[in-house]
Amino acid sequence: MSGNDKFQRKELKYRLSAAQYRFLREALEPFVVPDEYGESTICNLYFDTPDYRLIRKSIEKPVYKEKLRLRSYGVAGPEDKTFLELKKKYKGIVYKRRLCLKEQEAMDYLSGKAPLPMNTQIAKELDWFLDFYGDLRPAVYLNYDRQAFYAKDEPDLRITFDRNIHFRTEDLSLQSLPGGRFVIGPGECIMEIKAAGAMPLWLTALLTQANAKRNSFSKYGTAYGMLLEEEQQNYLSGGTLSA
Repeated sequence: MSGNDKFQRKELKYRLSAAQYRFLREALEPFVVPDEYGESTICNLYFDTPDYRLIRKSIEKPVYKEKLRLRSYGVAGPEDKTFLELKKKYKGIVYKRRLCLKEQEAMDYLSGKAPLPMNTQIAKELDWFLDFYGDLRPAVYLNYDRQAFYAKDEPDLRITFDRNIHFRTEDLSLQSLPGGRFVIGPGECIMEIKAAGAMPLWLTALLTQANAKRNSFSKYGTAYGMLLEEEQQNYLSGGTLSA
């Protein structure tokens, strides 16, 4: 099974209104082509400690931060391909380590039932990560509809649009159907620009025309913030605060 990769690039995010999304999708047509997945539903299972150590550190905006997730394109059966991703960010540069595994292989590894079926440098990094953080478990399920493109003249430049972003904290399995609560408004969209180098002038001009502003938006971080707000409201109403 292929798909074992390392990535190093800048990732710029923009939170778009429905009108900005429509403008940019049309304006980008002459410059981009769909990537291998084109339009797809992406399902992510984020792993964290019981006290959400990873995402709590991430939203403090440190110089270095990291996340662990298991990703599939659509619902994944036990034998279907998934991507186990260790995502690190240092001084604005994203470093991603990725292994392609069957869903059952990945979950057996993450639950401590079995080792990884390969002995690579990426596998060793994942082993160290799990050993360092200890009690990692599925924390949040995130899914969204993505349109993915790359620039005709610059294949390393990727542009994605994520809509219908949902999350949940129950039924935490990539074998389950997508769904949950909206992370942002139904008409809004998160655009990501992923580039190894500088942004081309034509893209800068289109972003200016759309009045699109960079945003440090985190899907997992926003979902965690919603959970915290709910728990605080419960506490104020006479419940208990657990996060």
